[in-house]
Amino acid sequence: MNKLNMKTTSMSLMVALALAACGGQNSGSDAAKTTSSAPAANGNNEIVIGFAAPLTGPQSHYGEEYKNGVQLAIDEANEQKLTINGAPATFKLMAEDDAADPKQATQVAERFVDAKVAGVIGHFNSGTAIPASEVYEDNQIPNIAMATSPTLSGRGLQYVFRSMTSDSQQGTVLGKYAVEKLGYKNIAIIDDRTAYGQGLADEFEKSAKAAGANILPRQFTNDKATDFQSILTGYKTQQPDVIFYGGADTQSAPMIKQIRRLGITVPFMSGEMTKTPTFLEIAAADGEGVFTSLAGFPLDKMPKGTEYATKYKAKYGKDVATYSPYGYDATWAMITAMKDANSSKAADYLSKLKAVSLNGVTSGTFSYDDKGDLKDIAITVYKVEQGKWVPVDSISSGN
Repeated sequence: MNKLNMKTTSMSLMVALALAACGGQNSGSDAAKTTSSAPAANGNNEIVIGFAAPLTGPQSHYGEEYKNGVQLAIDEANEQKLTINGAPATFKLMAEDDAADPKQATQVAERFVDAKVAGVIGHFNSGTAIPASEVYEDNQIPNIAMATSPTLSGRGLQYVFRSMTSDSQQGTVLGKYAVEKLGYKNIAIIDDRTAYGQGLADEFEKSAKAAGANILPRQFTNDKATDFQSILTGYKTQQPDVIFYGGADTQSAPMIKQIRRLGITVPFMSGEMTKTPTFLEIAAADGEGVFTSLAGFPLDKMPKGTEYATKYKAKYGKDVATYSPYGYDATWAMITAMKDANSSKAADYLSKLKAVSLNGVTSGTFSYDDKGDLKDIAITVYKVEQGKWVPVDSISSGN
């Protein structure tokens, strides 16, 4: 055998031995599907929980605050040294940026599959959560999303849950409230055509109509727009009693400024993605009198809201904005299910998650119906008064 053949044979043998030591290399989506239900863990019983939200771009302020709540729950769980898989567990957060983009969200979901995460908290947006949930369903990974579109939980998927009320719940309450409590009868509606914005506006419109309102011809924008004058000019002549917007604060804040600049003085309403410090900062004086709604009671009226606000401020040096308590409760719901099952394998803890009854921050009984929606809901209506979000009414009900 010449030297070249000897080198080739030696190299082949080394590669074969290396592959054998690693158990071989089995890649591809089919392989991932057969192994993803096993939790990511090591000899130290490390359990990896995935997290997905927009962490860059115009919605990053939502995602970062959401992530803070998730991390706070994980840190507390690690301090408690909970027994899972028969030993004290250490939880680790694998945070990924989906940039509020559906395509990027499915790529993030595939990375979680490859990493064999035990579960996922997220996604934040309905437009990202819906396609990503298909990946999680195929790979048997429980996921608790912030997303509010009714479509998320309306497809009969077994591994999908949410940590906030759906648009069908929130939009229904807000539409009825606008007509019956605030007396608005002639209503203009704009949405950003995202799964969230359109879904919320659809539910608001249905509820307002049912309560007797007249809906002006619906108008649309997109979640990247900053100029709304062509839409708003038409409303100036139609003289609605109120303008409702389904979308994020990156549009609602400049929209209200343009509304007032055009001399339109009618009230303005929106959903929970407008109820942020960012809206107040950008809208400034033009935001005065704006109404929004948000799932749950005001933080100081939530079952553990004051306690949570204190912990959050101590850890992050700032006040709770909007979404972190919901991420916190979702994470504790998942961890509690694992603890009750003494396992981080989805096959073991899924039934415990379906039956979880958590004494949470956002709800005294954080639990799910058979679709993965929250059973007990509360909606609070807020109004901007002297530059602050002030709660003006809360509506509580059970599904």
